[in-house]
Amino acid sequence: MPSHEVVIGVDSSTQSTKAAFVDAATGRVLAVGRAPHVVTGEGGARETDPEVWWQALRDAVAAGLKESGVAAADVTGIAVAGQQHGLVVLDAAGRPLRPALLWNDTRSAPQAAALTAALGGADAWTARTGSVPVASMTASKWQWLRENEPETAAATAAIRLPHDFLTERLSGRAVTDPGDASGTCWYSTATGSYAPELLALLSIDPALLPEVASSGAARAGSLTAEAAEALGLPAGIAVAAGTGDNMSAAVGLGLGGAGLLDHPVLSLGTSGTVFTTSRARPASPALAGFAAADGTYLPLACTLNCTLAVDKVAALLGLDRNDATPGGEAVLLPYLDGERTPDLPTAAGLLTGLRHDTTPQQLLGAAYEGAVVTVLRALDALLRACGLDPDDPEVAHRPLLLIGGGAQGRVWVETVRRLSGRPVTVPSSGELVALGAAALAAAAATGADPVAIAAGWDTGDEVRLEAVERDVATWERVGSVLERAAKPLLGATGGGAVRQS
Repeated sequence: MPSHEVVIGVDSSTQSTKAAFVDAATGRVLAVGRAPHVVTGEGGARETDPEVWWQALRDAVAAGLKESGVAAADVTGIAVAGQQHGLVVLDAAGRPLRPALLWNDTRSAPQAAALTAALGGADAWTARTGSVPVASMTASKWQWLRENEPETAAATAAIRLPHDFLTERLSGRAVTDPGDASGTCWYSTATGSYAPELLALLSIDPALLPEVASSGAARAGSLTAEAAEALGLPAGIAVAAGTGDNMSAAVGLGLGGAGLLDHPVLSLGTSGTVFTTSRARPASPALAGFAAADGTYLPLACTLNCTLAVDKVAALLGLDRNDATPGGEAVLLPYLDGERTPDLPTAAGLLTGLRHDTTPQQLLGAAYEGAVVTVLRALDALLRACGLDPDDPEVAHRPLLLIGGGAQGRVWVETVRRLSGRPVTVPSSGELVALGAAALAAAAATGADPVAIAAGWDTGDEVRLEAVERDVATWERVGSVLERAAKPLLGATGGGAVRQS
C-alpha cells in the first residue's frame, strides 16, 4: 500500500490506454491498468472513435484500482498524456462527429504542402509555430476535412486533440497545454498563444478551440461527478491540463527547466522519436519545434516507421523479431506507412542489395538498420538545429536515453548502439509517458514543479551500456541508398530528398 496519496497518470497512445497508479511521494508504480484501442483504415487512413479512448480510460482505471488495491479515496489527482496531432471534431453536446484522424494518417499530405506554400514556405511556418505542416500535423488534417468532408467541418462545434478530449471528459472544461497545442500548427511557440493569422488561413473560429493553460501541470479543473461515477474515483480531485505523449515522457525522465536540459532521447515505439528539452527556441524546418509541458521547449523529430514496421517484416519472413543478424549488403527502408522524417508521405518500403547468399535473418536485420539509421539521422538534424555539432566528440558521446517498447528488445538496443556509437542508458521504468502524466497530476494537486517531482522520484536503477565502435559502413550504405532513392523511388515532396520535418 502507498505511504502517501496516489495519483493516476494516463497514457492514451495509438494502440492502448495505460493508467499508472503512482505513490505521489516516492514515484513507486503500484499498478498499471491497461485497455486496447481499435485503429481502422486502409492505405493512408488511420482512425479511431474517440469514444473508444474514453471507454479504454474507464477500463484501465478500473483495472488499476483492482490490481493495486488502492482505495479510491486515496487518489488525489489525474492527468492524461495523449498521442499528438490527432484531430477530434465534436458537436455542441461534446459528441464526436466522426472517428478521429490519427497522427499517422497520411491522407492530408497534399493539404500540408498547400498550407506550407500558402504562408510562404517552410521558414515562414517555423518562425511562427516552430514546425512545418506535414501530413501528421493537426492543421493539415483539418484542411483535409474541410476539403473532403465539408459537411462535417461545417457542423463542428469544437476542435480537440486526443488528450484534450479526455481532459474535458474528466474536468468538464475545454483546456489544453502549450506542449500538445504546439503540435497543431496553429499555435505559435513564438508568442505562446494561438496565431490569429494561421487560424484565419485555416478558417478556424478561435471559439472552437480549448483554452491554453500555462503548463501541462496547471489544474484544468476538478473531476466532475459524472466522470467520478464512470471511473469509480472521488469527485473533486485535481485534473491536470495534461499534455502530449512526448512531452509527458520528457517529464517522466526528469527533463526540463528543473531537471536535465540538452540531453538526447530516442523513443522506439510505433513511431521512432528523438527529442531533447532546451531553454532555446529552435526554429528549423529540420524538426518539430514543440513547446515542452513545463515552459521550456521540446525540439523533436519523428519517423512513422519503427517497431510495427519491423515486426511486419519479421512476420513476412516468418521470423521471431529477435531472429535477426546484421544486414550485410542488403538495405531495407521499411517505410510501410509513408514517412514523416524524411518527408516522404507517399513512400513504400524499399529493398536493395540482395545477393544469393542473403539470408532471411539478414533481411530482418536490414529492416532494423533502415529504421534506426532513419531515426538517428533525425537526431543529427535535431542536434544541429539546437546549435550542436553531432560530430563533435563531446556531443557524439553524450549518453542516449533509450525509451519506448523497442528499448526492451535486444536487437533494437544492439542496433542503436552499433549505429550510433554512443553510450546508451535504458531507464528501468517502462511507462515513462504514464509516469510523466502522474507527475503532472501530482503537480496539479500540490502546485509543485512536475519536472522537479519526477526528478526526485526513485523509480529504480537504470541499465547503462558502454559505447561500442560505430558501424560507419552500414550507416553510409543505408544513408547512400536513402539519398539516391528518395526522389525517384520514394516520392519525395518539396525540394529536398531528405528534408527532415
